[in-house]
Amino acid sequence: MIGVLADAAERDVVREFFELFKTPWEFFREEHQYDVLLCAGDWRFEVAAKLVVVFAGKKTESDEERKSPIIRQRKNPCMVLYQGKQLPLYGESISFREEATGLLTDVESQECVAFLSTSRDQLLARIGYDLFSEVRTLLTVGQPPANADIPTLELHIAFLRDLITGCGFSLVEIPPVPAGVQFVACLTHDVDHPSVRQHKLDHTIVGFLLRAVLGSLVDTLLGRMSFRDALKNWIAAIELPFVYLGLAKDFWRDFDQRYLEIEKGLPSTFFVIPRKNYPGRRVDGSAPALRAASYEARELADTICRLRAAGCEVGLHGIDAWIDSSTGSAELEEVCRLTGVAEAGVRMHWLYYDEKSAATLEKAGAAYDSTIGYNETVGYRAGTTQAYKPFGAEQLFELPMHAMDTALFYLSYLGLSPRKASARLRQLADNAVQYGGCLTINWHDRSLAPERLWGGCYSQLIQELKNRGAWFATGGQAVAWFRKRRSVIFESGCGERGTVRAKVMSHEDNNLPGLRLRTHKARSSKDVRGHRSSGHVDVAVDETVETSVSSVDKS
Repeated sequence: MIGVLADAAERDVVREFFELFKTPWEFFREEHQYDVLLCAGDWRFEVAAKLVVVFAGKKTESDEERKSPIIRQRKNPCMVLYQGKQLPLYGESISFREEATGLLTDVESQECVAFLSTSRDQLLARIGYDLFSEVRTLLTVGQPPANADIPTLELHIAFLRDLITGCGFSLVEIPPVPAGVQFVACLTHDVDHPSVRQHKLDHTIVGFLLRAVLGSLVDTLLGRMSFRDALKNWIAAIELPFVYLGLAKDFWRDFDQRYLEIEKGLPSTFFVIPRKNYPGRRVDGSAPALRAASYEARELADTICRLRAAGCEVGLHGIDAWIDSSTGSAELEEVCRLTGVAEAGVRMHWLYYDEKSAATLEKAGAAYDSTIGYNETVGYRAGTTQAYKPFGAEQLFELPMHAMDTALFYLSYLGLSPRKASARLRQLADNAVQYGGCLTINWHDRSLAPERLWGGCYSQLIQELKNRGAWFATGGQAVAWFRKRRSVIFESGCGERGTVRAKVMSHEDNNLPGLRLRTHKARSSKDVRGHRSSGHVDVAVDETVETSVSSVDKS
């Protein structure tokens, strides 16, 4: 059992952190004895704990008493190294004059940012940053695009886990990995342009013509596109007038059939827009006119029925739901009416979102949100692969989005070739295998058709995810699994000393994959620098399971 000593103001972020790092813990109690005590800020040596882990990004009174070897205080963000991986710190941090027991190193200065020492028969790990402040930043402000490829929150969890096991303590955890698979994959599609005929000579069609004609030529010359695909785009541009006249096929229509064919029975989620020719609002006034869609969800009623019959989910591609709960409720009601379900998930059009949106969407009745991600790059805006509960929400979950096709391919964003885009997506899959969680992909409705023709990369991604052992889920199914994991409670002291019991409290959906209880083995303190991960043993969790945890000799 981990005891946590933190200010009352930090209790919400402490609770959320330990839902993501699902291991037995409690807020510090004077009468209780802990193997591990985690202190956010100052600490007291008289606390009865074998290992005290102190996170603070500034000098504390106890540092003064101990004459801690602090050599530098930083107000600005910095990058540290953990097991050869870069870990960004966004708040205040300090460095120490320690090398032999250094755990983290500042990339720029090569100074120690965390070290281990022994004092009064206790192991003391002094970490030179505020863990919970970092977690709050990740789950609210998020990471800048420059650090998008770093699963920062997962690295914070891995660092703490390795520190505890490296100091000689076993650890039990419900990892964010469903039983029988390696991770969760969520295939999603924002439906923005379901038909050419719904557009006149507007910015969408002008952009289509420029990319189809000139863009295809440039991409072919640069080796980014095959001549065969370029020819398809040129033919589509020539046929455009005949599409308007009804003499040629509308090549943006029937997107649902193309996705059902390419996904071959895998469930996916489609987000549809509730209102046409309306750009919505920003906090400071009207949104740009370009944000308005040329269709509305009810025009896709037949398409929605086909998708639902195929086992896919249809959610809301919201316009004003992020800023106005009453309007959001009306938008959600329209989607629920068309789908025949009681509630729907949301992803905001153009990824509009602010710090109040979670509470607003929850009040509107959203089942979950999947807006947090990047327009301009791919990666981990919230630093995590896990669904989490945003601050300000009581029930709403955020399912972060990790990769969007337009961010990969558009020249104004990453501008990658199909080969380089596939390599970038493989890196995300690698991290999903290592850390678990849910990898959420967004491939737009028209992205399989001219002028984009990004279907080859998408097919390769699906096969890659299959080969890696993913469980494919709709957004709603993925969130339901994370709710099930969150329902687990730990009970200690229920049997022999060192026994921990895990109980699953939610049984709402028995079709979801099961959970696993993972016991991380304690290691000798010789491994405390974390160069070797501890071994672990997994057992399935159905309703209740018990396991034993222990410590090893730290001499």
